[in-house]
Amino acid sequence: MNTASLVLAVIAQAIPAPLPLPAQAAAPPPPPPQPPVPSMTTTLLHMAVPLVLFAFVVPLVYYFFRKTWRELDVEALEHKRALLASGEYDRRPLALFVLTSIILTLQYYYDSDFFQMMLRPMLRDWELAGADSPLGLGQYVSMKHYGDLYRLAWWAITRILGYTVIPFTVWKILFPKDSLLDMGLRVRGLLSHAWIYIVCLAVVVPAVFIVASQPDFGNYYPFYKKSSRSWFDFLVWESLYVAQFLGLEIFFRGFWLNTLRKSMGSTAIFAMTVPYCMIHFGKPYFETCGAVIAGIALGSLSMRTKSIYSGFMVHVTIALLMDTLALALKDALPTLWYPMLPKTLISPLGF
Repeated sequence: MNTASLVLAVIAQAIPAPLPLPAQAAAPPPPPPQPPVPSMTTTLLHMAVPLVLFAFVVPLVYYFFRKTWRELDVEALEHKRALLASGEYDRRPLALFVLTSIILTLQYYYDSDFFQMMLRPMLRDWELAGADSPLGLGQYVSMKHYGDLYRLAWWAITRILGYTVIPFTVWKILFPKDSLLDMGLRVRGLLSHAWIYIVCLAVVVPAVFIVASQPDFGNYYPFYKKSSRSWFDFLVWESLYVAQFLGLEIFFRGFWLNTLRKSMGSTAIFAMTVPYCMIHFGKPYFETCGAVIAGIALGSLSMRTKSIYSGFMVHVTIALLMDTLALALKDALPTLWYPMLPKTLISPLGF
């Protein structure tokens, strides 16, 4: 080896080998497509549609129920005259408005948050304990498969308790002579008012299809997102849904209106419509606006028939139709009678 080759060999050993280039990081996935932002014109038209419908529907409601409203006002006027003559004061409106404020506040603050913080951990512990849980109920709990249904069951329970058990119990303590059956719960004459139910549906059902055409409708209904898993899921959820609707009708169209009937006359209907509309906040815009008309119409119907049942049947028919339409439009109606679940439902990972 000559001198030049030796020098080159020494230099080559002294130079460190080049470091490998770092592998290029994989490109992040593209963000999900955002829904297009509606234009100002589209937004204003969307806002105006219910207002235009109000201009057509409200006169029809007035024409249909004006006689009922006048009769209620005459009855209330006679009641007030009798109270003034006797020197007494009717405490029922005071008790009703305070009680309603308390009930709606409790429902708002002890609904889903209370379930997530208190009841969900308790159910999870029961599931892990299995047969060792209180009464062995944990072996029937599966948070993984039915956690959403448990949450909605608690929601329905809070509505039923708040709309029926609490107000009726308090009312019998405050006014023991008042009959609860007179709060729209009597069934006498129900069949004679069936035609009103049919007329109401003929007016409302087309409106349901209009609401169902809105893009946010299918995302909101049904509340129980696993309703499409099986008919068992669908029917259990709808049973809870119907039960809370019965409680709602008893409270707003029965308890509210018949308590204020003699004190406020037809004004009781419009006063009831305010909290009834407010409990719809957060739902699709068209539905919340429709709650104003529904509150007045169903309230007037209840006052006219002295029963909640016609309004209840209208309300439930619409609610079931909306849930069914929401699934049908997504081609998501159940195809199984019972969900295909693992044989062992209890799992530490089931929450």
